[in-house]
Amino acid sequence: MENLRSENYHRGVAMEGVKFTSEMANTNRRALSDIKNIIGGPHQHLAVSKRGLSEKPAAAVNAKDQSGFVGHRPVTRKFAATLASQPTTAHLAPVGSERQKRNAETAFHTPADMESTKMADDNDIPLPMLSEMDEAMSSELKEIEMEDIEETAPDIDSCDTGNSLAVVEYVDEIYRFYRRTEGSSCVPTNYMSSQTDINEKMRGILIDWLIEVHYKLELLEETLFLTVNIIDRFLASENVVRKKLQLVGVTAMLLACKYEEVSVPVVEDLILICYRAYTRADILEMERRIVNTLKFNMSVPTPYCFMRRFLKAAQAEKKLELLSFFMIELSLVEYEMLKFCPSMLAAAAIYTAQCTINGFKSWNKCCELHTKYLEEQLMDCSTMMVELHQRAAHGKLTGVHRKYSTFRYGCAAKSEPATFLLDARD
Repeated sequence: MENLRSENYHRGVAMEGVKFTSEMANTNRRALSDIKNIIGGPHQHLAVSKRGLSEKPAAAVNAKDQSGFVGHRPVTRKFAATLASQPTTAHLAPVGSERQKRNAETAFHTPADMESTKMADDNDIPLPMLSEMDEAMSSELKEIEMEDIEETAPDIDSCDTGNSLAVVEYVDEIYRFYRRTEGSSCVPTNYMSSQTDINEKMRGILIDWLIEVHYKLELLEETLFLTVNIIDRFLASENVVRKKLQLVGVTAMLLACKYEEVSVPVVEDLILICYRAYTRADILEMERRIVNTLKFNMSVPTPYCFMRRFLKAAQAEKKLELLSFFMIELSLVEYEMLKFCPSMLAAAAIYTAQCTINGFKSWNKCCELHTKYLEEQLMDCSTMMVELHQRAAHGKLTGVHRKYSTFRYGCAAKSEPATFLLDARD
């Protein structure tokens, strides 16, 4: 048994030697292996097709079905839609038999021969023109409506993250709400035409006098703006006689103080300010009349609400802040300025103050994004403020000019008006 195994072993070794020798002798022959370069060959390397070369495949593909199939490109939805939209001039022949012919012809060719055959065959397959594909894609892009990308405003609240009163978490939502509701604080620009006993000049005299009262009582700035707003909204709804106009102004200030101030002036102080022209009962009766007319709505966005936000966006120093408030308080007295909304007045006041200080037009991108106003949109309101600044020291209504000529307000009224804005308008 051992001898038999040894004999078989030596015989196998000899056979292997013979095989090796024969392969070395035929140096021109390559070792056969699956290099996956046979076009159209079966996926399984052991599968053999027994159908004749001239025989057609059992399930030939219909020519109509082949009209949507071009070459080896995968048929996506967009590509199928492109082909369907183009007129078909010629149908492709069934590719089953052609693939089999290529398999038979290239089965025993060298890789170089098969590569050249593949390139030649691929060139014979009609492919869609690049220009047609570009046109189809461009037509689809034209139909897509691109949304406007809103530029993000710079962050101006990072310095107040530790201040709970700054409400950094939802301050942007607050001012978006102000912008949506500021129309509720506006009044018709011609409401004085419905008044029978008062006019625009009387309104200006009343506001100018209330600015002096506000200054002497050392009230908050927001109290003044709310006072003027209450007066305008009430006069736009109710007819008031001339002798009651001052009573309306004093009572409006009392309501604004109750809404804004911590320490509210007593009614007796207001009676003394009016030189006892009205009694306590008169003020309380007018108070009831005003709140009923306005339906107790005191929460309206005034120019002061936007002034604080816009000044922060402008990184305003004290000089710019005082000059901006000087501009906007001049606008409170002027009846014609009622045609501008509160946010417009605030933005135009800051823009006019910047131009006055710098001596040239000044409106940066940060101010534009936070105020939502372009420089061109502010020009009409700004030029009117420059004209008010020019005549602020003259005439009868000089309360604002005298207030801002004091050292307490930085003598802001003594600044030279930005007349170059008037020249730019012309």
